Amino acid sequence: MFIYLYIGIMIETEKLEKAAFILKTIAHPTRLAIISFLNSNGPSTVSEICSETNCEQSLISHHLINMKLKGILLAKKEGTKVIYSLKEKELCKVISLMDKCNCNF
Repeated sequence: MFIYLYIGIMIETEKLEKAAFILKTIAHPTRLAIISFLNSNGPSTVSEICSETNCEQSLISHHLINMKLKGILLAKKEGTKVIYSLKEKELCKVISLMDKCNCNF
């Protein structure tokens, strides 16, 4: 099935659903900050992310686990630490494009 968008482009419903799923998953200021931090600094531990975002460990862990379960992040255990990284660096392009939008805030 296709959906015809007002700009004259037809997009498969499955692609639109995938885009909506990803956007819903990252649609939180803390999650966007985590993605931006990981993009700039590379693989990082929860404590490193907490230090940068000034958020509590429990909140960061909640967001990290959620994004990992939904396929946005990768996690690798090293001893007692878990190292998180971006699965898809293309997400940062989405954030950059959103920043260029002239929407009223």
